[in-house]
Amino acid sequence: MKGRVVIADDEPITRMDIVEMLLEEGYDIVGEASDGFDAIELCKKHKPDLVLMDVKMPLLNGLKAAEVINQDELAACVVLVTAYSGREFVEEAKKAGAMGYVVKPINEKNLLPTLEVAVSKSKEFNEMKSQVKKAQVQLEDRKQIERAKGILMKKEMLSEEEAYNQIRKLSMSKRCSMGEIAKIITMNQ
Repeated sequence: MKGRVVIADDEPITRMDIVEMLLEEGYDIVGEASDGFDAIELCKKHKPDLVLMDVKMPLLNGLKAAEVINQDELAACVVLVTAYSGREFVEEAKKAGAMGYVVKPINEKNLLPTLEVAVSKSKEFNEMKSQVKKAQVQLEDRKQIERAKGILMKKEMLSEEEAYNQIRKLSMSKRCSMGEIAKIITMNQ
């Protein structure tokens, strides 16, 4: 399986053609929608790897739906499909966080490579986002530990090394991170 996909297009024949193409390529179609609102609801339910979505749809257009899907991290990536190749649409697609933009009429030659690259790049991008979040937590823990060391040094007349060792010892005995112990020490002030 190449990925779990939600397809949103208000034209049933277009949706059917896309579904057929993607099934033959080994994608798993987890949902189909005819407007942006339903696309968002399907993404909340299935958390797909890819959303392939028309720009012009009733109720909520593909650009606005892509923005919500990306903002709420409801899918790994969104690729937009449209009959419009104007620069303003491409700029709006970029602002909405689309990983790809395919101009209709679509066929296997222009759609499949775009989807494959979008899915691959979204995996790399999401891995980087995860590493950044982890680094932010580590940095915040480090700041908490420094504050807690300062408190212990002042309150208990300890050296910096002794304060650090006390936090580490508590962390091991309570079986939680040094950051959590440091946070509790600073909260207690």
